[in-house]
Amino acid sequence: MTSAQNLIAHRPPHSPPMVFVAGAAIGSLGGMIGLGGAEFRLPLLISLFGFAALSAVILNKAMSLVVVLVALPARLMAVPAAEVAARWPVAINLLAGSLLGAWAGASWAVRMRSATLYKVLAALMVLMAAALLVTHTTTLDTLSLPLWAQVPCGVVAGFGIGVVAAIMGVAGGELLIPTIVLLFGEDIKTAGSLSLLVSLPAMLVAFARYSRDGSFAVLGANLRFTLVMAGGSVVGAVLGGLLLGVFPDLVLIPLLAVILLVSAAKLARHD
Repeated sequence: MTSAQNLIAHRPPHSPPMVFVAGAAIGSLGGMIGLGGAEFRLPLLISLFGFAALSAVILNKAMSLVVVLVALPARLMAVPAAEVAARWPVAINLLAGSLLGAWAGASWAVRMRSATLYKVLAALMVLMAAALLVTHTTTLDTLSLPLWAQVPCGVVAGFGIGVVAAIMGVAGGELLIPTIVLLFGEDIKTAGSLSLLVSLPAMLVAFARYSRDGSFAVLGANLRFTLVMAGGSVVGAVLGGLLLGVFPDLVLIPLLAVILLVSAAKLARHD
């Protein structure tokens, strides 16, 4: 399943404009809620563009990395770097778990049978839908844990998020942001910047693991596709950011959650 031949066997041709527009649409969805949109891009790679599960995960991870690298400077302009740096213990705490989780998640993904991976991805998309609803429709208050409990909870949460992000090929901000707010009491804006600082090293670790057994063959074989869709995703994320607040959350968030749930149902039945 993880051989180069299996990973690049299915490379359906699609015109660059179509790929760019699809990436822009996904980026816009994510941008309107302050995220990269990778959770919406994954089912599109499978259902519309015809990639197998593991191939789609790896391509999604590559595009997510591009979006994170572009978003990080913009985030640091919105939140002063000194303010983010002062919260370095939070990032270190989560990284202690997420780096291990990223390696473990990528290891499990390349070893799973294709049918199993589709079902796991479906279950994780349901988790993302739930996280989306909780984060954007409820008020998150810190759990006010003592330090002796906060640190191990941060490591465990980081590990779980690293696993999910590696298996889905996402940055993990959907889960990192509420975790930072709940465990460490940071505001949403600061949590968003910290989530990028945590997700970037974890994504690189997942990449390193995927590259060990030839899984990157799909990336090399679809480099143009990846760059075009990543470019569309970045443009869409900027456009979505400009539209932030235009659509009320009470309408937008449930709609996006339904999209995730429908996608999850399709992936669960994928042959």
